[in-house]
Amino acid sequence: MKNDVTIPMSIDWSKDEIIDVVHFYEAIDQTYGKGVDRDKLLSIYQKFKKVVPSKSEEKQHFKDYQSQTDQSPYHVVKKARESDTGIIIKM
Repeated sequence: MKNDVTIPMSIDWSKDEIIDVVHFYEAIDQTYGKGVDRDKLLSIYQKFKKVVPSKSEEKQHFKDYQSQTDQSPYHVVKKARESDTGIIIKM
């Protein structure tokens, strides 16, 4: 991940929620590098969704992240959902 990326987050989140969101964006970044196991990625995404349950809020977070990194969390999650278990997701 670029050093100057500001991960989208809320001041209302707990420490554990912030950690879950950071892990999600780290996993997105890893898919653009060495790749991430599909099942692990979807598990991390489910934790992210517990923190950001709103689809509109998720879209805004994804847009903010993508504008900084040129990495699309939406496309990563979509590819993971469409892939078989045990596949490494690499963008």
